[in-house]
Amino acid sequence: MFTEIMMLGGLFWSATYILIIRRGFKEKTFGMPMVALCANISWEAIFAFFMPHDAPQLYVNYIWFSLDAVIVFQFLKYGKKEFPNISKWQFFAIFGLGISIAIPMILAINYELEDSVGAYAAFGQNLMMSILFVTMLINRKGIEGQSIYIALFKMIGTGLSSLAFFLYRPIAQDSILLQFLFISIFIFDVIYTVGLYLKYKKIELPFKRF
Repeated sequence: MFTEIMMLGGLFWSATYILIIRRGFKEKTFGMPMVALCANISWEAIFAFFMPHDAPQLYVNYIWFSLDAVIVFQFLKYGKKEFPNISKWQFFAIFGLGISIAIPMILAINYELEDSVGAYAAFGQNLMMSILFVTMLINRKGIEGQSIYIALFKMIGTGLSSLAFFLYRPIAQDSILLQFLFISIFIFDVIYTVGLYLKYKKIELPFKRF
């Protein structure tokens, strides 16, 4: 059942990426915060090409990396307007620095915690992402690049992955840290979803379906 639940969670995460991409091109913006994006695509590159997981997770990693590459393109194409106080080349340099830090950080976490599957790094950066989504919602005046379905699919996808690890993997059953991450991610995902709903009501917009 571990693989089946993980694959279902992977489908929800893939749908999350696709909806972020769709909204990004439609509204000419980006839908994933920069630091989270750097960590996300770095993890996927590591476990798709350098320390590949076993199938079928490997194929999911390929899909995620490809989708995240499009989100990176959107960030680099549309993201500069969110950072008016820096130059274009400074913007690119900061993103490059983020990638250059994220890759060795993930590798160091895996080595330090003897975690060959990258679970600690994955759920740790997922918590960071959930917090940064809340921050993005607060800092943006509108809801560009965001939708209720993105929020819900992210929450469901991560929730299913957390459930699969907790039920079927000793690394999670024996780790208070991972269990803390599971709960914390869910809490911030709920906060983001509710906050996005309230923002829709505040600015009196109909829900963006996708």
